[in-house]
Amino acid sequence: MSCTRPPGSGTRSAAQSHAINPATFGGHPAILADVEEVKIVVAHHERATLRVGDVFLKIDADQRNTDVEVEAMAMAPIPTPEILWRKPPALALAALPGTALGHLGEPSTASSAAWAAAGAAARTLHDAPLPPWPSRFGDRGPGLDEIASDLDGECEWLVANGVLPADLVTRNRQLAETALRPWTPVFIHGDLQVDHVFVDGDEVTGVVDWSEAGQGDALFDVAILTLGHKEHLGDVVAGYGTDVDRDLIRAWWSLRCLTNVRWLAEHGYGSPEEFPEVAVLRSQL
Repeated sequence: MSCTRPPGSGTRSAAQSHAINPATFGGHPAILADVEEVKIVVAHHERATLRVGDVFLKIDADQRNTDVEVEAMAMAPIPTPEILWRKPPALALAALPGTALGHLGEPSTASSAAWAAAGAAARTLHDAPLPPWPSRFGDRGPGLDEIASDLDGECEWLVANGVLPADLVTRNRQLAETALRPWTPVFIHGDLQVDHVFVDGDEVTGVVDWSEAGQGDALFDVAILTLGHKEHLGDVVAGYGTDVDRDLIRAWWSLRCLTNVRWLAEHGYGSPEEFPEVAVLRSQL
């Protein structure tokens, strides 16, 4: 279960109001025997994920995120990791078979059929009954005015601190504003980046990292899945089974990237000029 990029915007909990009772799954923790290596998948002050053999250990500072992840996986009509046990603040998940569909900033080696299968999985999720809580971009989560205000603040910070050229920010902000319109909420993953979709050949074996799941815009999921991989948008749409407004997809690409750059910079992901998100913003011009 790879998580090389931050979940969502990285600054807000997806679990705004839905309380879920913590639970321990199974009678005993998974036995971690004969482990040759402990791999740090992601680590910052909000969250850490470790791979220990074939087990992933997730530790989240905000247990509401884990609450959402557990319940969303239970509700999702597509494959998800097996929950081995939960003992707050830790959640242990079994590794999925296969490999990630791709990685942001790198060419994907997955087949067109695998990308189409990912689109089909997204459609299956979006057709499922709604979960009872909103997502970060949910119909009952932050309103459009609040999202627009957040976008304004991030754009102002990027320009005021000389992180990105003003014309690059302005053009992408204009594109991003197109996404801020009413939509019919569906069950979304909320962070459906390519690292979170696992495939084996042409089949999806599972989707990981559900802490941003909730009610939201279906096109947000499609956009995050294809972020940095626009050459596969046609494959995803073919698998999704219905046409989508590609201008809105581009709008979500811009919004996602504009609102993630500061988080990445402040959490030690390197120089903004090297971020794949910045490359996406430049490709929008």
